[in-house]
Amino acid sequence: MIKKLRIKLIAASMLSLFLVLLIIMGTVNILNYREILTDADNTLSILKDNDGTFPKRESFHVPEERGQKPMSPELPYESRYFSVVLSDSGNVVSVDTGKIAAVNTNTAAEFAQSVFLSGRERGFMENYRYVRHDKGDQVQIIFLDCGRDLSTFRSFLFASGIISLLGLLAVFGLILLLSKRIVRPVLESYEKQKQFITDAGHEIKTPITIIDADAEVLEMELGENEWLRDIQSQTRRLASLTNDLILLSKMEEDKPPLTIIEFPFSDLVSETAQSFQALAKAQNKTFTADIKPLISLLGDQKALRQLISILLDNALKYSGNQGRIHLSLQKQKKAVCLTVENTTDSPLPQRLDDLFERFYRADASRNSQTGGHGLGLSIAKAITEFHKGEIHAFCPEQGILKIQVLLPAGNPIYGRL
Repeated sequence: MIKKLRIKLIAASMLSLFLVLLIIMGTVNILNYREILTDADNTLSILKDNDGTFPKRESFHVPEERGQKPMSPELPYESRYFSVVLSDSGNVVSVDTGKIAAVNTNTAAEFAQSVFLSGRERGFMENYRYVRHDKGDQVQIIFLDCGRDLSTFRSFLFASGIISLLGLLAVFGLILLLSKRIVRPVLESYEKQKQFITDAGHEIKTPITIIDADAEVLEMELGENEWLRDIQSQTRRLASLTNDLILLSKMEEDKPPLTIIEFPFSDLVSETAQSFQALAKAQNKTFTADIKPLISLLGDQKALRQLISILLDNALKYSGNQGRIHLSLQKQKKAVCLTVENTTDSPLPQRLDDLFERFYRADASRNSQTGGHGLGLSIAKAITEFHKGEIHAFCPEQGILKIQVLLPAGNPIYGRL
C-alpha cells in the first residue's frame, strides 16, 4: 500500500508540473506565433493597399482606424516579398520578383496558381505568408518571406521543449529521492498499525477462548439458556473478526507466510463449490457452476481456497430470497478468470470498487442477518494482489453483482518470495 501511495504521489506531482509547464510554454509559444502572424499580416496589408509595393517615405503612416502600428522606415529594406497578377481564369499576367532573390519567376507563378485554386484569402505557402487581392477582372497575390521569423519561432519552440523536459527530469529525480522521506511517517504509522492489529489480535484470542470455555462450563452446570447462547455466539463472531484482521494484516506484509506450489486449480474450485451446493439448496437458492477442467495455477492453495470461499459466501449472503449464484472458471490467454455472479436486492455503491474496502457494507441494516463484518472482500483483494492478480466488481444489469478475479497463469510471484 505504501509503495502504491508513493507511486501516486510521484505521478500526481509530475502530472501537475507537466500541466503547468505545458500551459506556460504553450501560451508563450502561441503568443509568439500570433505576433509573427500579426506583423506579417500588417506588412501584407500595406503591400496590398499599394499594389504590391511599399509607399514612399513621406506616406509611411498607416491610419489608426485600421488597428495597425505606424510603419517603420526600415520595413521596406528588411522585407523580402514578391507578387503575381493572375487573370480571373487563373492565367499568369505578370510576376514581380524584384524584391526577393530566393524565388524565381516560375516558382512564383506556381505558388500563385496553387493559392488561386485553393480559394483562400490568407495563409502560408511554405515559409511565405500570402494575401489575395481582387482587382476587378484580375487577382493579385502578394507573398511575404517569413522564413527568418518562423525559423526563430521553431528554434525557440524546440529550446523551450528541451528545457521543459530537462526540468521535468530534474524534478522527477528530486521527487523520487524526497518521496521516501515524505511517505516515511505514513509508512511508520502503517507498520505500527499492522503490528498493533497482529499483537492485539493474539492478545484478544486468549480472553475470547476463556470466555467461550467458561460459557460451555456454565452451560453444563446450568443447562441451555438464551444468555449463554448469546455469549457463545458473540464470542465466536469476535474470534472470527480477530482472525480475519490478523490474516488481512499478514497478507499485506511484503512476505506473508504462504506456501507457493503449482496445483490443479480446477479441482480446488470444484471441491470448494461442491461444499456450497448443499448450503445453497437449503436456502432455496440456485447454484450453477461452469468450471473448465485441467487448469493449473502457481500459488498458495490454502489462501486461494479461502478466496473462493469468500466470494461464494458473499454471493450466498447477499443473493436474496430464491437468488441465483453462478460460478465460472475459464482460461483467458495468459490469465485464469474466476467469476462469481449473483442476484442481489442490496443497494450497490456508485463505485463498485468500494466493496473491497475494509468494513464496507452495501446495506448496514442487514448486519444482523448476514452475520459478517465487512472484511471478506478485503481479504479476497489482498489474496488476489499477493498472487499478482486483479479483482473487480461489475453490475452487468440491475440487481446483478459480478465479481471477477484474474490470476496470471505463469509464475509472476516468484520474485516476491
